[in-house]
Amino acid sequence: MTTSTPTPTYPNEVPGINGLSAVWQLIQFSRKPIEFSIKSAKEYGDVERISIGSTHIYIFHHPDLISEVLSKKNQHFIKDISYRSLKGFLGNGLLLSDGELWQRHRRLMQPAFTQDKISAYAATAIESTVEMLNTWKNGEVRDIHQEMSQLTVKVITKVLFGVDVTQVALEIGDALEAIMLQSYHRGQTSFLVPTWIPTPSNLRANQAIKYLNKIVVSIIEERRHSPQDDLLSSLLSTQDEDGNQLSMDELRDEVMTLLLAGHETTANSLTWTLMLLAQNPVVATKLTLETQSVLKGREPDITDLPLLPYTEMVLKESMRLYPSAWALTREVAQDCMIGPYLLEKGTSVYFSQWIVHRDARFFDNPEKFSPERWMGELELNLPRCAYFPFGAGPRSCIGKAFSMMEATLILAMISKQHYFKLVPDQSIELLPSITLRPKHGIKMILESSNL
Repeated sequence: MTTSTPTPTYPNEVPGINGLSAVWQLIQFSRKPIEFSIKSAKEYGDVERISIGSTHIYIFHHPDLISEVLSKKNQHFIKDISYRSLKGFLGNGLLLSDGELWQRHRRLMQPAFTQDKISAYAATAIESTVEMLNTWKNGEVRDIHQEMSQLTVKVITKVLFGVDVTQVALEIGDALEAIMLQSYHRGQTSFLVPTWIPTPSNLRANQAIKYLNKIVVSIIEERRHSPQDDLLSSLLSTQDEDGNQLSMDELRDEVMTLLLAGHETTANSLTWTLMLLAQNPVVATKLTLETQSVLKGREPDITDLPLLPYTEMVLKESMRLYPSAWALTREVAQDCMIGPYLLEKGTSVYFSQWIVHRDARFFDNPEKFSPERWMGELELNLPRCAYFPFGAGPRSCIGKAFSMMEATLILAMISKQHYFKLVPDQSIELLPSITLRPKHGIKMILESSNL
């Protein structure tokens, strides 16, 4: 497997397009962003520029350039308009805020994601998975994306609010689904349709936001008076050195962000993983052998994680091929050099994990689902940002450890009991919105994995 880092050679003049051709390219990008990204990498290599008048968009495909943006010179960049369009829902939560506001929120929220806290959250993931598996029967057909979405929204709801609110969790899941679909439909129009225009998608999403606001604010008020052993109560008690705490609006924004990010990315990762296992029965058998050997008929706990290395490798490989965060964008806040290129203030930057994770310079046989590639020192030898499913740099996902813990335990519990077969002749299409999800779900036939 690949162990050395290729030295990039960047062109002095950035290849790219201008004028009407650039407009057409942006239309293609908005409608089929992954196909556009693949074509861009093939035609232009590691860097491309799209220019319309004084507006410039740089597209980077090499990890070194991406690492400069996300890590070495991250202070020169802010979230761009595609993220800021989500402010009506997420406000100034960690996903969207910048500068001192982001630093303060990150500092205040970090205590909620210590190893001890994450260990406590594991019991919720295990309990919720047991409840789901008890409803599954051999031979029946399930939409596995719907199942994973309902499971992970139930987990994050209980972790956040500390109570089993199954019906509320399902309603929250439906509301988040409406908001995700609105984001996708807005992107498909080649420009951001204002959320006040009464399109069917906007109406559903705006109603969903009102519902979530009502639920979240009421629970925050309740926790102010009656703290529980949950993540929200932890956020309510944290404070700055000067004693200041998160305000009601700040808490609302962070809870909304956690509700979305805390279930969506994990649900997608598990969905794509189960699809890949159904397509690769040899890998599925090896996974089942590990989980049954380690667990021996019992449910896992967090101390089992080091004993499930192949389970973790399966997830890593799935997130390489189908990263839930499939692309990132930034806006230049102040002029800076990235590689040999001067990026002026206001310039947009785009890069895609989908492309970099499938680059043959860094991964042998990159289109193949091969968890074994992670057995050696591949991850140590990869250049920074050759593999970054949780982002990179100071703004990497605060919930990475929680997400990996949750996904590993859930996958181990599922694979211990079930194999899956894809329902024949179904269309599995990508829906690249804020996250990468299946457009029509994925239907699978459940089978017992007793070996």
